[in-house]
Amino acid sequence: MKSGCIGGASYPCLKGNCRQPLICFPEQHATNLSSSSSSAYRRDFAAKTASTFFPNTQFTNHESLPSLQESFTEFNQAYPEYSRTNNADQIRAEEYYHLSISNHVCLDYIGVGLLSHHQLQIQESRLNSMASASSLPPPQNLDLPFFSISYKSVNLKLQLLHGSHASGLEQAIKKRIMSFLNISENEYSMVFTANRTSAFKLLAESYPFQASQKLITVYDYESEAIEAMTDSSQKRGGKVMSAEFTWPRLRIQSEKLRKMLVSKRKKEKKRGLFVFPIQSRVTGARYPYLWMSIAQENGWHVLLDACALGPKDMDTFALSIFRPDFLICSFYKIFGENPSGLGCLFVKKSTVPILDASKSAGIVSIHPERKLFKLLVESSGTDTDLEQKTGVGQHEDYDTSSSFSGPISFQMAQSGISERGEASDGQENEINIKQKEVETPGTEEAKKSKNSEKPGSGRVSEHGSLEIECRGLDHVDSLGLTLISNRTRCLINWLVNALTKLQHPNTEKGAALVRIYGPKIKFDRGAAIAFNLYDWKGEKVEPVLVQKLADRNNISLSYGFLHHIWFSDKYTEEKEKVLEKRTFEAKEAAGNKTREKANMGITVVTAALGFLTNFEDINRLWAFVAQFLDADFVEKERWRYTALNQRMIEV
Repeated sequence: MKSGCIGGASYPCLKGNCRQPLICFPEQHATNLSSSSSSAYRRDFAAKTASTFFPNTQFTNHESLPSLQESFTEFNQAYPEYSRTNNADQIRAEEYYHLSISNHVCLDYIGVGLLSHHQLQIQESRLNSMASASSLPPPQNLDLPFFSISYKSVNLKLQLLHGSHASGLEQAIKKRIMSFLNISENEYSMVFTANRTSAFKLLAESYPFQASQKLITVYDYESEAIEAMTDSSQKRGGKVMSAEFTWPRLRIQSEKLRKMLVSKRKKEKKRGLFVFPIQSRVTGARYPYLWMSIAQENGWHVLLDACALGPKDMDTFALSIFRPDFLICSFYKIFGENPSGLGCLFVKKSTVPILDASKSAGIVSIHPERKLFKLLVESSGTDTDLEQKTGVGQHEDYDTSSSFSGPISFQMAQSGISERGEASDGQENEINIKQKEVETPGTEEAKKSKNSEKPGSGRVSEHGSLEIECRGLDHVDSLGLTLISNRTRCLINWLVNALTKLQHPNTEKGAALVRIYGPKIKFDRGAAIAFNLYDWKGEKVEPVLVQKLADRNNISLSYGFLHHIWFSDKYTEEKEKVLEKRTFEAKEAAGNKTREKANMGITVVTAALGFLTNFEDINRLWAFVAQFLDADFVEKERWRYTALNQRMIEV
């Protein structure tokens, strides 16, 4: 694995600030950097961000903001390395041109897409041509963009140990994803799940919690997936504990987490499951990798939640060093268009024996979409011909009645976080597979085909008969870790700085419009931000209202709920002002202090940046937020809704 990364060999500081051990630098700085020079580079980056963009300037009127071109000029002066990420802009223009056509800013996607918009358009055109001439035999190089999922009532443990009948398509997708994540098939087994939540719940139902084992989670926000896991584990006898996060930067409260992980009883062998996400998908706070090592050294099984990582962050993981027992990730279909997708649960083969042998819900099979399958059968003449061409046959796991369609936006129950990359139960899924002619050894055609195959193209058949093409993954692979990291680092830090420059006019103490939670300007922060807006009186604008108004401006945001926040004595007074109590009658129990504490937190607006996000996107978000400097902005928007005969916004 090649990347411009420096591995920090030190363990995390468990009494103070903790730093990320693996840091990516621009290519010209990637080699021969001492620890002192890398620290200086980090400091210089933060200082440059704060001082270059309109220094010592506060904006009190949304109409006084600089133009897009002026802002972009200042941005390029602050981050000259951004110009070296133009390949991402080219990919966006060629493969995701629907974003420009629709003028849509997508800041609610976390993760990686399987396909590109252009790829899907090509395949839909081909399928339409086939449908209009279905009496003709299918072309030899046929791309099949659609697939369906069907639920399997199987035992997770037996499935991991022995596998089951799987279509050629399912095996191809599995191998492509494992290749993308740099995960070895020799060391890990994998199952597909309907979505991220299903993967967490599936593991909780199979892990041996009934032996009084514990579950420790490290999440500064409420997540439906984690709620599903904790509920299932508690029902099966598990004891649930959660890490806490120090106010105001929301770093891990190291002392408390260490006490949870390190038992005073050295002979204690059965510890439990440690669930670790590396970074918050809401605040962008990053956590040291080596917490995993501390957990492993103290007898814990480790689940690595890779769902919130950057597109190529797995390349920095050094799985050969940490080797988590479990890993969960998810993929959505197409950025900016189809948010549904698949979940993936990886289990280390040496860990499989500890799982309970009980029936598990949530595992799915992947098959070509039913209508497409029927179309190809009719055009090819026989079922047998099609099975030979696609590697798909009828077997006990293939339930043709389980084909569904239609994209969804999977909203987190109670918190409203849009969990992009999760498909609903039975959700139709799409992918592109590319069928090749079977190579005949010794022919010039076979030699040319073999020599022209691209690394990571997803060829999986031992006989060279099936190859998948996931352009979304291919684009990420082509850009690489360093370029993507540098690009998102520049964008997220500019956005943080720009938001903090918005200040209400005519206020005695200069009331800030925006409050950011978690890391501010920081070299190694994640590409996500959590914030709230406050009016000139200091009253909070409800995040759900901000989200709805942003949607009217063609900007997609999410909102979430921060919790497990720890306040030192220094912030006792601020604690009373900051924390909110949420009430959910269905979940609250009289006298349940744990539940009451969990309902204390902060509802926030969230935005997430990806490798296709560009400067215009974040500048549009900044300009939208600045409109709240107008004290009458919300009322004006409410009037517009009424005037246009649209539904009134509910506050």
